[in-house]
Amino acid sequence: MIPSEFAYHAPRSVGDALALLSQFGGDAKLLAGGHSLLPMMKLRFAAPAHLIDLGRIDGLKGIKQVGNAIHIGAMTTENELIWSTLVQDKLPLLAEGARQIADPQVRYKGTLGGDIAHGDPGNDHPALMLALGASFVVTGPKGERVLPADGFFLGTYETQLGADDILTEVRIPIPPAGSGHAYAKLKRKIGDYATAASAVLLQMKGDTVADVRIADQRRPDRAEGHCRRSVAQGQAARRRGHERGGAPGDEHLRARRRPARQRGIQDRDGRRNDGARLAHRGVPREVTRSNTMAKKTLVEFKLNGKATDVAVEPRELLIHTLREKCAHTGPHIGCETSHCGACTVDLNGMSVKSCTVLTVQCEGAEMLTIEGLAKDGQLHALQAAF
Repeated sequence: MIPSEFAYHAPRSVGDALALLSQFGGDAKLLAGGHSLLPMMKLRFAAPAHLIDLGRIDGLKGIKQVGNAIHIGAMTTENELIWSTLVQDKLPLLAEGARQIADPQVRYKGTLGGDIAHGDPGNDHPALMLALGASFVVTGPKGERVLPADGFFLGTYETQLGADDILTEVRIPIPPAGSGHAYAKLKRKIGDYATAASAVLLQMKGDTVADVRIADQRRPDRAEGHCRRSVAQGQAARRRGHERGGAPGDEHLRARRRPARQRGIQDRDGRRNDGARLAHRGVPREVTRSNTMAKKTLVEFKLNGKATDVAVEPRELLIHTLREKCAHTGPHIGCETSHCGACTVDLNGMSVKSCTVLTVQCEGAEMLTIEGLAKDGQLHALQAAF
């Protein structure tokens, strides 16, 4: 499976990316790690005419402490979250949740901002962000604005991000010393999306629960699961909900949720923007495609220690380049949806799934396939095992 034709763009700054979004409008989509968007494009659930890769914008990475909060660039990967001593020390709930996401290959490529912006209720970070009381820095044509996680997720694949917005940073307040936390996840198999998951951040005062946040991964738009309240407040809210015949604790949310669902997504001029809404949900839209989209690009990289160059269309996946143009058939085509790992290769020292990497993303990269493990005519132990 391969995506439909598109034009590929790799801006080097947020400003350049915003200019591209402004130029192409609803026909463009942003690419972060790619493990959600590219499988959707391969299945033709999403068909953007222009793909804007944020992977070469250095300013979107990094983890730092600013005052009593941790600021994380949106393109910071799950693996970087897991191994960050700052995250381990100050935000252990985030590190615990990141360790449970998919598998190592996905965590090497998957990004914090991509997970959040996608708005998929099967993803892990929405619940973690709600429990941690995070806020998101969103950059658009009119500058930056900061949106709290509470209220950011409107529903399945729906967030407060506009069609011309980029999520650039995540800010998370450091929990008080002595806070407890947990992230529990039920899934069918290792590496799968969660069937159900909950994140909890708890603060104790002696033997009493002073404060607690509980976020349900299945309903990131529900305030009951993530608003900050004491045990007494929670009990009172549940009593009011039962008395009114509604779901426990959701009576304060109805007025906010109903208008959002009725009006859909609106642009900044207040006009209904159904095109942006459908594109964000991943529903294919009518797009104008240029006759130059299929124009091939020369990509140069080092493969198993040997300088290599290939001419590829922007939509060509690395697995197809390796097998069909480089005659390296060690990586196999399996699930095609970034689950099985049969296509795994080493890309710049990281294990990645080549069915979810575009070849044009590999300009200047160093790659190693299983064929390259042999040395001096002797099979590597991994090769010998097969």
